Amino acid sequence: MRVIGTVGLPGSGKGEAAAVAEEEGVPVVTMGDVIRAECRDRGLDPAEHHGAVARALREEHGPDAIAERSIPLIEDAARRSEGGTVLVDGLRAPVELERFRERFGDDFTLVAITAPFEVRAERLGERGRDDSDVDREALREREERELGFGMGEVIESADVTIDNTDTLAAFRDRVRAIVAGAPEVGE
Repeated sequence: MRVIGTVGLPGSGKGEAAAVAEEEGVPVVTMGDVIRAECRDRGLDPAEHHGAVARALREEHGPDAIAERSIPLIEDAARRSEGGTVLVDGLRAPVELERFRERFGDDFTLVAITAPFEVRAERLGERGRDDSDVDREALREREERELGFGMGEVIESADVTIDNTDTLAAFRDRVRAIVAGAPEVGE
């Protein structure tokens, strides 16, 4: 089994990395899906209550609750994966990283995807998702919330960092190489 975790601020390229992994036949487990499922289980709209439910899960079940709920999904995906590799999208907190490193040991690689604020803000505006109408101040507030979970520490703890400021093709090639197991890529 090989587990590749990704971390990065909004608009950095995590979703694109996940798309590349899927194109390469690597299943993707998105930690945010755990929260969205919990929202639905509680009869709440994920678009409105995602942050509140994430906080509630951590308060009710401990700070590693989302990682803990992701582990069975990761293990199941690895069993179904031809190569045994899984990409986990969306680590945020140091306790999540710690939990994955405890569970998967040397089989876990953390990849940080970084890009400057202005580049990420432009990407978010172009992709037409819920962030497209959000102004830069709102994006900064969202980042502060993410960093409040300890995301900065997680980014600094990465085994591999991809500076996603080159072309899309170059970024996709770097992700493809990491998914294929190239150890020196991105370091």
